[in-house]
Amino acid sequence: MTDVMPEQQAVDLDELGDESAGTDGLDAVDEQLIARLAGRARAGGLALTGEGGLLTQLTKRLVESALEGEITDHLGYDRHDAAGRDGGNSRNGHRTKTVLTEVGPVEIDVPRDRDGAFEPKIVAKRQRRLSGVDELVISLSAKGLTTGEVQAHLAEVYGANVSRQTISTITDKVIEGMAEWQNRPLDPVYPVIFIDAINVKIRDGKVANRPIYVALAVTCDGHRDILGLWAGDSAAGGEGAKYWLHVLTEIKNRGVNDVLMLVCDGLSGLPDAVTATWAQTITQTCVVHLLRNSFRYAARQHFDAIAKALRPIYTAPTEAAAMERFLEFCEAWGERYPAIVRLWENAWAEFVPFLQFDAEIRKIVCTTNAIESVNARIRRAVKARGHFPNEAAALKCVYMAIMSLDPTGTGRRRWSMRWKPALNAFDIAFDGRLSAGRK
Repeated sequence: MTDVMPEQQAVDLDELGDESAGTDGLDAVDEQLIARLAGRARAGGLALTGEGGLLTQLTKRLVESALEGEITDHLGYDRHDAAGRDGGNSRNGHRTKTVLTEVGPVEIDVPRDRDGAFEPKIVAKRQRRLSGVDELVISLSAKGLTTGEVQAHLAEVYGANVSRQTISTITDKVIEGMAEWQNRPLDPVYPVIFIDAINVKIRDGKVANRPIYVALAVTCDGHRDILGLWAGDSAAGGEGAKYWLHVLTEIKNRGVNDVLMLVCDGLSGLPDAVTATWAQTITQTCVVHLLRNSFRYAARQHFDAIAKALRPIYTAPTEAAAMERFLEFCEAWGERYPAIVRLWENAWAEFVPFLQFDAEIRKIVCTTNAIESVNARIRRAVKARGHFPNEAAALKCVYMAIMSLDPTGTGRRRWSMRWKPALNAFDIAFDGRLSAGRK
């Protein structure tokens, strides 16, 4: 693109620089000047985006202006200054390169010096993308788009031809941040930790399901904090209490001294792993998972009747009342569905803890709903890919998905408001153990 544009599309971009000189930043640019510039672009039939569009031209001018400022700082004198005629290092023309930006490909003129010592920062040597493009690619990948879909999106919307390998290289940048995030220190006390595992398909010789373990905590201030991600061993064949012991031990080693309650989906052997890590922690089985598993043993025509019979158990005011309702259920349905009775008997010790608390705590810890919304985002991201070539690729995809949660912060504020009554109840029910985490 040349500095002089066709007359029918001409927009005096230099006017923008002249009239806004001396301002303190972009916020101080004259709004009337911006409106006049946009009006002249419309009058001349100049598109906002695309090749030769207004945003493309502005991006070109701003980047080239910044590069001129960089070489001026490097040489120590302004353009056309007599200081450049003393035989020392000086400007040596320009080289043209095309960079991919958030408004599409932009051709820019990069200044050079005679010594070849100039190292631009805003568009470094061999750099073909501005940083905003990398963030865009990572954002699209985090929303579940495959490398092929990201490639097609960039070509369709921005007219940019970006290879799949380049897209993969861009998303690989998150791995360093993921390692730092995974090993960061944690809070000393959490009122509740929700844990769950999601199976993803990973090629390890052959494509097989591998569990990705997720631990989500609620902080003492009522904020959501995803503590980490762990890829389970393929030899385990699925989620296992033994690996959860490894995960919980790692969480403890990162500074977590006390957890008031841990909510899970009723995995056998998990309560022992929790007790081995934090002796005072109460393990609570998700009631929704327990109900869901109960229906697996029932005929569809009995679903409504069984749901009605089970409801008085998990809504009972006390553990004793729950036991009475359970015995009534056994009398009514035990002969027809002994497997459901056995299921509840085996889960009883981890089912009843929430019944000893006030309603504020009950409705929070009786299900794993807090982590299910995170799981839904993860499943949406991994489903599009079918399977992953290795464990690192799977973890990278899941990490990007959870890092893109709640970009506006609205969910964080809503979460905090929802947890305030429960945290007050935790303070009373656990004799100040929660307050110790706020010190």
